[in-house]
Amino acid sequence: MHRSTPSSRAGKAVQDGGQAVRVSAARALVPVITGKGSLADLDDHQVVSRDRALFKAMCYGVCRTLPRLEALAAQLLKTPFKARDADVQALLLLGIHQLLYMRIPAHAAVGETAGAARLLGKEWATKVLNGCLRRLQRESSALEAEVDKDPGVALLHPRWLLKALRQAWPDDWLTIAAANNEPGPMTLRINRRRGDREAYLARLIDSGHEARLCAHSPDGLVLETPCDVQALPGFAEGDVSVQDEAAQLAAELLGPVLAPRPGGRVLDACCAPGGKAAHLLELFDVDLLALDSDDTRLARVEDTLARLSLSATLLHADATQRDWWNGTPFDAILLDAPCSGSGVIRRHPDIKRLRRSSDIPKLVELQSRLLDNLWPLLRPGGSMVYATCSVLREENDEQIEAFLARTADAIATTPQEVSWGRPAGAGRQLLPEAESHDGFFYARLKRQG
Repeated sequence: MHRSTPSSRAGKAVQDGGQAVRVSAARALVPVITGKGSLADLDDHQVVSRDRALFKAMCYGVCRTLPRLEALAAQLLKTPFKARDADVQALLLLGIHQLLYMRIPAHAAVGETAGAARLLGKEWATKVLNGCLRRLQRESSALEAEVDKDPGVALLHPRWLLKALRQAWPDDWLTIAAANNEPGPMTLRINRRRGDREAYLARLIDSGHEARLCAHSPDGLVLETPCDVQALPGFAEGDVSVQDEAAQLAAELLGPVLAPRPGGRVLDACCAPGGKAAHLLELFDVDLLALDSDDTRLARVEDTLARLSLSATLLHADATQRDWWNGTPFDAILLDAPCSGSGVIRRHPDIKRLRRSSDIPKLVELQSRLLDNLWPLLRPGGSMVYATCSVLREENDEQIEAFLARTADAIATTPQEVSWGRPAGAGRQLLPEAESHDGFFYARLKRQG
């Protein structure tokens, strides 16, 4: 039911890297499967260059299919591994994933994965892993049919999230889940200060990259086959960046506010990693303050702007407070609020393990505090764009409905004539689409004079 199709297997027929790359992948996965860390800072330089594609495919693939892999592992093991052997558990998950989802010869998937336990100093586990994986080879149809009786396993999502998706989008939840389970396309944003996307599309084709224009963002292109960013013509010089099409629409929403006001004062709150800030600076002559509470992620914003030869004031501060504000109001504010990430699971599949249902009320409360704290910083007549990469309504249209109800001088000005997304209260909702954009919510609000 969930075996990879020829299209989803594209790019996975990479050279097998042996035991060492599997050990590295297992160690990278331990924090995720134990709920103590993520793949956010995954470093593929811990493996030799020829194995990096395999390493990343394994790590992200296991996270993408984790509910099913763990259910199968439970069927295969007579006794669960002890907590101190989470690395062996990770090897078993890697082996199952290779057999069911990757174009790796079965003998290599079994032999190299089981043998990798020796490099962990746990030779006892080689026999256990070998036995489990060989049993899966023999009994895969029956085992898969058994675990797929659980909808959460069959759809590769935690039960609480499937319930939330079904409640929010009763006609679309299965489509959303399916989109979450496929890797998102590699989407580019051209730097309009250095050219237009038609000219850059020609450069891509000349350099051997097939691509197409995005349907909704005038600056976006989608690569038919992902590649290393350094292989993109002009990437190092700042001609192009990687950014999902849905994320590019923030600048489009702020355009009517900023274009008539050269030099306008703009706040990008919660700005890291800096893609939206950079896009605003590429399009408009504005005085931008980019603020984030995470100084490590703020450094990434600095690197992004430096590569693109753009300048902004970067500030390490908490947007729920005002001790950083100098009292000068902003013409526009972009609030890309912390959220569940439920619209970008395909790019961050570890969300399936790390996010909990109990997180959602806390995130909703944080979003509410950010809205209330930042709104008075707008000048009368100024505009705020509220954005999330979520598809959960309590973070999106319901959040904005509550804000408008308690904020007398706020009115919604989200355009309804645009071609993207669907009406969602005072905003617009994009749902994740295969081979297209991620899931995002946008609402534009104006402060009345």
